[in-house]
Amino acid sequence: DVAANRHDPKGLLLVVAYRLASSARHAGRRSVPMRLAAIPIQVAYRVIVEWTLGVELPPQVVAGPGLRIRHGQGLVVNTGTVLGANVMLRHNVTIGNIRRGPGDTTACPVIGDGVELGAGAVVVGPVRVGAGALVGANAVVSHDIPAGAVVRAPKPTVAEPER
Repeated sequence: DVAANRHDPKGLLLVVAYRLASSARHAGRRSVPMRLAAIPIQVAYRVIVEWTLGVELPPQVVAGPGLRIRHGQGLVVNTGTVLGANVMLRHNVTIGNIRRGPGDTTACPVIGDGVELGAGAVVVGPVRVGAGALVGANAVVSHDIPAGAVVRAPKPTVAEPER
């Protein structure tokens, strides 16, 4: 993780803080003293990363090694998400489930190894994004994407101004 983010101090801070919070969360399951020791780490993580930096990357997220975060503003990742190794997340990316109504929520995405998500990309629902796929800026993914695929946002339409 450090090598993957060495040229981006903010990304490095986010990933290291996430790993510490995730480790504290898992250690807290072992015993009551460990659980108590983990509380300050969890609180600090929430205050610094979520409230101050505007990044929702919960410690419950399963993320492989080499996680890269670029311009980490507005990043939202659901707790049930699985991120493979060497995944890159850019600013304003949203990864999560779909809530259809009370008690009717889908599973979260599984993002394969080496996937890159462009600024503003949205990946929702019980989908799999295959290894090495590239999801472009502002693209919305709600179906499985094969390995190595490139997903682009629809071309914008331009309307003539009303006179």
